[in-house]
Amino acid sequence: MTSTTIRLGIRNFNVKLVKAAARLADLRTPEGEPIPPHTLAELMRDMTRLSLVRSQIKAIEAARVQRLKASPQHGTHPMILMLAKVMGIGVETADLLVHEVLTRHLRDERAVSRYGGLTGSPDESGTKSREQGLARAGNGRVRSAMLQLAWRWLRFQKDSALTRWFRERTADGRAGIRKTMIIALARKLLVALWRYVHDGVVPQGVVLNKAAAAA
Repeated sequence: MTSTTIRLGIRNFNVKLVKAAARLADLRTPEGEPIPPHTLAELMRDMTRLSLVRSQIKAIEAARVQRLKASPQHGTHPMILMLAKVMGIGVETADLLVHEVLTRHLRDERAVSRYGGLTGSPDESGTKSREQGLARAGNGRVRSAMLQLAWRWLRFQKDSALTRWFRERTADGRAGIRKTMIIALARKLLVALWRYVHDGVVPQGVVLNKAAAAA
């Protein structure tokens, strides 16, 4: 949908807004022309599908929360609820991490990092050795979730030891350093969460949700 509006020269339309569908008919191109009828009809169909998907996602999320509340000690529920206590980690992320990586029998912290796809891919040639970026091995879903969580972590856990570690290493503002270090942060964070759910070691300086902590 966004690509269609941009193609028409309309760049200030946010399809994520609640009233976006109602605004479609009023949109104008830079020339002041309305959206062509067939294109408008296509956009309306896309908005209808988007609304349906959103409602289905909300229903799934609500059902998950209800199951957790109804049976907090069942199966992996205690681990999910434990993760969800951490400020910045929602139930959806907690559920994914628990089922994709944290309940697996992994040997040690290095194995956790490798399975999460957050280790480097070394390129060794002669006497030189360098990193080529993230290895393609590992769980892509975990890698994607952890990279997103790492950025959220900087916002919600500003006083944690991991955030301070990241800031110290990106303070010089070198080009690309934040992108490189966010991968390292994601790796350290995954290991810290693994320790947290298995050994009860709360990462240093972490803030817990008040409601969850009091429960």
